[in-house]
Amino acid sequence: SGFTIFVFGINLGSLVAPIVVPAMWSAFNFHAGFSLAAIGMFFGLISYWYGGKKYLSADSLYPDDPLEPGETKKLSFRVGLGVVAFVLILLIMYAFNAFNITNFITLLSIIAVLTPVAYFAVMLTSKKVTKHERSRVWAYVPLFIAAAIFWAIEEQGMVVLALFAQSQTNNTVHIFNWVIHINPANYQSLNPLFILIYTPIFATLWTKLGKKQPSSPSKFSLGMLVTGFSYLWMVIPVAMFGAHSLVSPLWLVGSWAIIEVGELLISPIGLSVTTKLAPNAFQSSMMSMWFLADSAGQAVNSQIVRFYTPGNEVGYFSIIGIVSIIAGIVLFFMIKPIKRLMEGVL
Repeated sequence: SGFTIFVFGINLGSLVAPIVVPAMWSAFNFHAGFSLAAIGMFFGLISYWYGGKKYLSADSLYPDDPLEPGETKKLSFRVGLGVVAFVLILLIMYAFNAFNITNFITLLSIIAVLTPVAYFAVMLTSKKVTKHERSRVWAYVPLFIAAAIFWAIEEQGMVVLALFAQSQTNNTVHIFNWVIHINPANYQSLNPLFILIYTPIFATLWTKLGKKQPSSPSKFSLGMLVTGFSYLWMVIPVAMFGAHSLVSPLWLVGSWAIIEVGELLISPIGLSVTTKLAPNAFQSSMMSMWFLADSAGQAVNSQIVRFYTPGNEVGYFSIIGIVSIIAGIVLFFMIKPIKRLMEGVL
């Protein structure tokens, strides 16, 4: 319930951005729009700095398992080696005339996918992790994969659905005697808007259900199924009216209304279960792992969105929806073994 409220805060900013940023872009330029993010982060940092000193406990300001001098040297060497390897790959790409934006994005995508794999290996082989904790890390692996699949699909709202809003949606709406012209960028506010609407419902639901609420794997499974249906929903208008017709904006509203149910079954639940399953020596790192699920999902997303083109929407939306539903069904059959590995964590 607490993490659901945390997600509420994130989406409060996300609600404002797609309205204010396009306005700044239209009135001035792209730099003005991007500057808003920098200004917002500045005030957020100031708030965190002073608020953290006032409200966070003294114990929370220091790491539970700080790096020893020898470990610091080893870590610095590995980071340096990684930077050198990255630069060498770029030089090789340049030497073979392969240094372009497409290949660079592919390289970043590979790194984003391999990074969590490598860090899972570090945690699972670490001597600081007990047998009991290692079991919980293994339980976290399928949840992490499901989250990466979810984010790969959900983040398409900023690419595929944004393109659909621009080129295949009737953005001139008549309400009585009023004519409203919708800026396609404004549809991005639907994502956080539904999060804000649903948050009180879910926070209250989990509080009232208490120990009777579904387990975290069950919520993940249901979230994946709901996410799949949100894309099958988008098949309907294209199949009915054709790929080159402008459809009602209510179809996009409906898609976001459905998928945000899935997000609230995965995002805050994932944050919560991450803190519960984290080994003592990797508590902060495990939370970083959760955000790497989003990173890996966006990496996958950057590759699959290339297959979206006007005219193949039915096939594209159908495949995305079916993949999500299959992932949800597979996860459903894994609920019992995952719960055994979680060893008492809900």
